Amino acid sequence: MAEEIKTEAKEEKKSAQTASQNEVGKEEKAEVPEKFAKIVKEIEEMKVVDLAELVKVLEKKFGVSAAAPIAVAAMPTAGAAAGAGAEEKSEYDVILKAVGDKKIDVIKAVRDVTAKGLKEAKDLVDAAAAEPQVIKEKAKKEEAEDIKKKFEAAGATIELK
Repeated sequence: MAEEIKTEAKEEKKSAQTASQNEVGKEEKAEVPEKFAKIVKEIEEMKVVDLAELVKVLEKKFGVSAAAPIAVAAMPTAGAAAGAGAEEKSEYDVILKAVGDKKIDVIKAVRDVTAKGLKEAKDLVDAAAAEPQVIKEKAKKEEAEDIKKKFEAAGATIELK
């Protein structure tokens, strides 16, 4: 009897979800198999910072990348352009390689450059102690050089790629 009530409740919940999806229109949600429901629910309740950390852990653990397929498709075009002529690179990724002795100054520089909060900036600097962290992606050459000067003044090691 109790199992029948639980089963009916689950069916009603599924039909309610389906109805709400139809009302929303174009927004579709993927069917989550019951065996993954608990994991998906936990992930939905996580903070963005925790999700980013989880992705990094999974990438290291399984040797995979969560990079978007679009970026992979765009790479041959960029490679072909680089091979065609000796053009100077106009966009750089600013990477924090080492923090140095002035950790607080580096955190301040991260906050200044990225407009992140104190906790996020501190987490990024702490993570840079273990492995290099990207501070800013696709920065113009002048901007990347300015960022590099700020971090080097704070005692950090920066790499431009």
